[in-house]
Amino acid sequence: MTTPSRPVALITGGASGLGLACAERWASQGGAVVLADRDADQLRVAVAALGADRARGVACDVTDAASVDAAVASVRATEARLDSVINSAGIARPEPSERITDAAFSALLDIHVTGTMRVCRAAYPALRETRGSIVTVASVAAFAGMPGRAAYTAAKAAVTGLTRTLAVEWAASGVRVNAIAPGYVRTALTDRLIARGELDPSTILARTPQGRFAEPAEIAAAVQFLAGPDASFVTGHTLLADGGLTVGGDWY
Repeated sequence: MTTPSRPVALITGGASGLGLACAERWASQGGAVVLADRDADQLRVAVAALGADRARGVACDVTDAASVDAAVASVRATEARLDSVINSAGIARPEPSERITDAAFSALLDIHVTGTMRVCRAAYPALRETRGSIVTVASVAAFAGMPGRAAYTAAKAAVTGLTRTLAVEWAASGVRVNAIAPGYVRTALTDRLIARGELDPSTILARTPQGRFAEPAEIAAAVQFLAGPDASFVTGHTLLADGGLTVGGDWY
């Protein structure tokens, strides 16, 4: 796929879940996408579903700086431009705080926080050329204390802080940096957590004023806004897309 005339988005974790939904949305608006993921089988399926004329896959592990640098270099060599980066790679491993090991805590932060930084850093020179944008995926977990999710909440809070700093630092170069903070989204990852008993959907639905989970396409639409020209004067912002979960005051 060589499409230098179309805006190009690099999406980490792009082979499934929210990342794939963002890719579908970007492509539906006439753009080309490069899906960066470490799952080669899912990459092939995702690219086939999107169409080789609109999508390309590249192997990428966000915990490996060389892998990230190679993925960005591949975009510059093949697509010859980069207009947006969507940092969607992430995992969730709930565990009681009193039992979590240093290794497990650090591993999750390395994916969500340092991995996001690696991608942003590698992509910055290309984004500077196009005056492009970055959208990092945070979470409502950045704004709440969620039992059993110390590493995840710490990581997502850190992502919002990183977003603000990069936005201020890179604004003079024309690069905008924002974050999306979704509530609970119906993805394969969410379904696995529910199946393992690590997530109770009934309590989430009761706590969310809209009374439902988000669909991935709904979050992707908000990401598309932040990434695109309609948000040209928006930077350093974290957009909550949570069905009212974080503002609901009916707890009394």
